[in-house]
Amino acid sequence: MHDPLAGLDAIGWGGLRHAYGSADDVPGMLRDLYRPEKAARASDDLLTHVHHQGGCVVTSAAPAVPYVLRAAVDPGIEPAVRQELVELLGAIAYSGNTAEARFVDRAWPAAWDLAVTALLPLLDAPEAAIRLATADALAEAQHRADEVITALRARWAVEPDADTRNQLVDSVGSLTPHSEDQRDASLGWLRGLTDGGEPAGVRLAAVKALHTARRGQADGASARTVSEVLLGTDPATWQPGTARVEWTVTRTVGLLNSDPTEQMTAIRSLLAHSDAAVRTGALKAAADAMARRRSAVPALLPAVAPLLSDPEPENRLFAARVLGMCGRAARPWADALAAMVTDEGEPYLPAQDHAVWALSRLGDARCVPPLVERLAGERLGFADHETYADGWWTHAQSLVETAGGLAAHAAVLLPPLRTRLAAASALGERRALCRLLERWGPAAAPAIPELLPLLDTDCAVWALDALAAIGPRAAEAVPRERLRALLPDPSEGWSFAGPALALAYGRLTGDREPALALLLPRMGEPYGRGSAVTLLEELGPAGAPHVQELRALLTRHRTNWLPLRAGAALWRITGETDEVVPVLVGAIEPFAGESGKATRAVTETVRLLGEIGPPAAEAAPFLRRFLDADERPVRHGTWRSVPEDDELRDVARAALLAVSRTEGAT
Repeated sequence: MHDPLAGLDAIGWGGLRHAYGSADDVPGMLRDLYRPEKAARASDDLLTHVHHQGGCVVTSAAPAVPYVLRAAVDPGIEPAVRQELVELLGAIAYSGNTAEARFVDRAWPAAWDLAVTALLPLLDAPEAAIRLATADALAEAQHRADEVITALRARWAVEPDADTRNQLVDSVGSLTPHSEDQRDASLGWLRGLTDGGEPAGVRLAAVKALHTARRGQADGASARTVSEVLLGTDPATWQPGTARVEWTVTRTVGLLNSDPTEQMTAIRSLLAHSDAAVRTGALKAAADAMARRRSAVPALLPAVAPLLSDPEPENRLFAARVLGMCGRAARPWADALAAMVTDEGEPYLPAQDHAVWALSRLGDARCVPPLVERLAGERLGFADHETYADGWWTHAQSLVETAGGLAAHAAVLLPPLRTRLAAASALGERRALCRLLERWGPAAAPAIPELLPLLDTDCAVWALDALAAIGPRAAEAVPRERLRALLPDPSEGWSFAGPALALAYGRLTGDREPALALLLPRMGEPYGRGSAVTLLEELGPAGAPHVQELRALLTRHRTNWLPLRAGAALWRITGETDEVVPVLVGAIEPFAGESGKATRAVTETVRLLGEIGPPAAEAAPFLRRFLDADERPVRHGTWRSVPEDDELRDVARAALLAVSRTEGAT
């Protein structure tokens, strides 16, 4: 009988690498595949070691392939283990196709070609799960696209399992851009699957495959199919298996990104669907469209607003989240949101919390009474930290983001806030309350007595930041010696708290010497120079001795925070713009012509250009691009997309007016 592990020990595994170092333990994993009690763990270990998180193909991958393949086709091994081994091969192949060439072992292409030959017969495996995994893995066989497409389509003609049929369609779509002889035939076949003669799940799978095959270009058949399937059939038929209806809606509607008109039409119809899960998916699809395109807000917000009274509580919550995301554009529905901030108007407390947050985003004072009630009560309803994850999660919004813009109402909000701060024991809550007071600035002065005791706790950094934002009244309330005692000795090394404490101490007292001693020696260090440059910017002309160091940093990076901070410091110190403006304009230029990539640093750079005024006139064409774009220049796919883009537009509009102003004009 043939030994599936023959030659295993002849390979120099010790000289090969995996994600955790030497690959000398890989032979043991491969042997354990044939030990029933260890096989599942062994397949998992191979995934975490030889593939890990992708992004490269390690040197142990190619030598392991023949042994992984032998196990994958061995009927004596559990089908679930064999399925995982096929998935492992597909995952490595994906990395081989997508990682930078320098991160892919040179032996991998030949090993993958061997794997493709061995995988093709597994399209006829008795187990549907293995057939599905094989079809998925073969989607990475780009170098043999025509041959594999032929095999996938042949299998589709006889495949009884619905999930596997959909995967076969998807894989054909992935390979079509790489085919030569089969390209036109594949496109025609996929278009044929979108018509009314196929089940709903197959039609939607074909839409997705066409989207991939055409590299995202619009296809009229796709829009028609999405509308017909999602609006005209039972949701249970859309996606076989265990996939959620709402996920199917958002994924499928997302395929229409290149055809906004059809996409908006489909979303508006789906928002009125009789199935609650469909409406959930449509809400998320609407949010995604609004986060991508400015024109989607007026097109979709009127269709979202009625879901504030949806029978499904989570849909009411998400509708409030979308309206809050859109800020001032949602003001026509402020009364509906205000009706949700009491137990009588909205019994589902998380939806009620979101309505309070949404009103605050609209600048509507009706959010204040429920905030007072929450600050005074046991249940706050808001998180003590911000969440920046992409996607449409319904996590609680943060207290700082909810109440940070309400300084005008501080007199009403401060009494319960001060009581809460004095009683708070958890660092997260104390930090959030301090940061809220910092946002309010001088209006938070009555809370100085509650902030001072925190200077002796693990919350000292945030308490001092709040005191610095309050300003002179806070400086008068605490001896400078007590504040000075908070600062670290520069000889003690670097810490998170040190720069923040030194900067806040200087802002509050006017004594900049401790910050200079702590920060300036780190001007050349990647993790210290940001605070040092900020200090020099705040010093203004007094930072003149460090101009040459700033000039060296000005062009160190082309984009992001460093050119902004170094440019701002140089301008505030010297008042000269000739060397600064071209760098700042260069830092925003790539994002004015490229959607979805602008960061906070871009917005702040635009703001600085506006401060500089007419000497920054060369920025005008790029500022106009920010204003004229429909697809948002900021990142997409999160509720923050809209407020971040609104802010970018506001500062770009103000900057354009400032830089276009004639020198000397009033």
